[in-house]
Amino acid sequence: MTGVALGDRLLQVGCTDGSLLGAIGSKVGLSGRVCAVVPDDAQAARAIRAAEKFGFLLEIETGLLAKVPFEDGAFNLVVVDNQQGLLSSMRPEDRVATLRQAFRLLAPRGRIVVIEQGPRGGLGALFGARASAPADPHYSSAGGAIVALEAEGFRAARLLAERDGLSFFEGVR
Repeated sequence: MTGVALGDRLLQVGCTDGSLLGAIGSKVGLSGRVCAVVPDDAQAARAIRAAEKFGFLLEIETGLLAKVPFEDGAFNLVVVDNQQGLLSSMRPEDRVATLRQAFRLLAPRGRIVVIEQGPRGGLGALFGARASAPADPHYSSAGGAIVALEAEGFRAARLLAERDGLSFFEGVR
């Protein structure tokens, strides 16, 4: 769903699911770059294990998501792992700062993809409930990822797809 390709420069924000980072990061190959910014040591360890398991080089930063030490325009794809509410449970001012950093880090025409839990149908709805952090009520009522991306200058923000209980939102710098 992310459309990552060989040679891409990828930044993932958060790592609640190492297999997600592994699947995306392994696609960039040796000619690409994979970086991750995570809020804590547990997510850092998860990201490192994913890089080792899937066999790619990873640059990782742990700390504040609103202050990322990478250069402007360094990435052509930013993936935000919001499956457990990393973005949606932030205070509004922290969410704004994080999305502004993502915008700054993207090259012109670069894309951001926000991945969060979505509606499940069929048996998945009955048996596949997942726990997540409580979302900021304003995030959901104001329009969620699409409105948050548009508010920070991303163009063509839209729901890209819903699959396997996940929703994929996309915006372009």
